[in-house]
Amino acid sequence: MSDFTVLFSLWAFIILMVGTPGPANLLAMSAGSQFGFYKCLPFNFGLTLGKILLNIAMGLGLGVLLVNFTTFQNVIKFIGAGYMIYLALKSWNINIKNNEGKPDIGWKQGILVHPLNPKAWVMTLIAWTEFGPQLGSFTLQIIIITCSFAIVQTFVHNLWSLLGAILSRTLSNSVILSRALILLTIVVILWAVLI
Repeated sequence: MSDFTVLFSLWAFIILMVGTPGPANLLAMSAGSQFGFYKCLPFNFGLTLGKILLNIAMGLGLGVLLVNFTTFQNVIKFIGAGYMIYLALKSWNINIKNNEGKPDIGWKQGILVHPLNPKAWVMTLIAWTEFGPQLGSFTLQIIIITCSFAIVQTFVHNLWSLLGAILSRTLSNSVILSRALILLTIVVILWAVLI
């Protein structure tokens, strides 16, 4: 396979995996609907930074633990689900119309989402096992895979936050929208844990 074909395939995979609804995207959308686009940027930065750290750890061999030790896999899965549900429920009673202050969700909360997200583990593991060996040296693999995820995630998470902000402004009852997004996020998280 040519270098271009490998890169194209990797990017197509990343765009499809990162762009689809999952816990991180729904958390970004929910935050966008509650706080507006600009106030979500620190949270989205944390999401991207967390995925960068996960990719580096996966490249350094953390994926071996995930594949070989199902207990480790289950611990990460349930801790992650609990944390993401906590983040979603944290904003259940926020008064969106009067929310002038700083959001209670920032980069520190975002940085933990992907390392605790089963979907993120699966997509990074697939990227490393299917595309990594074809990219050349280990240094190139780290740079290409990590930067590719970071670029796509920066764009996609911000897009989901923007969509949430637009929906909140467009729909007359943003509290109902916000709570519906929170419930949808929880359903997706539970679905991801149970599969």
